[in-house]
Amino acid sequence: MNNQKEPTRKIDIADKNEADVREIMRTVYSALEEKGYNPVSQIVGYILSEDPTYITTNKNARSLVRRINRYELLSMMLNDFMKNSDSYGE
Repeated sequence: MNNQKEPTRKIDIADKNEADVREIMRTVYSALEEKGYNPVSQIVGYILSEDPTYITTNKNARSLVRRINRYELLSMMLNDFMKNSDSYGE
């Protein structure tokens, strides 16, 4: 058995412009809210399952959200969370 550690993989995110992703997510959030859904729960369900039926077709939200790479979206969300977290860096 080889006990050598594999190097950490580096993934570069360049699929979509961050502003485009933010605009798409604003539209998706708004469309879900307009239809009476809990947008956070629905978006989390979509991210975890990649099942597009978590997202409404209202405002073309389902088609829009499928344009976004889920890894890219999660990376942006984590970066935003860490930048805005009071306890980060303490």
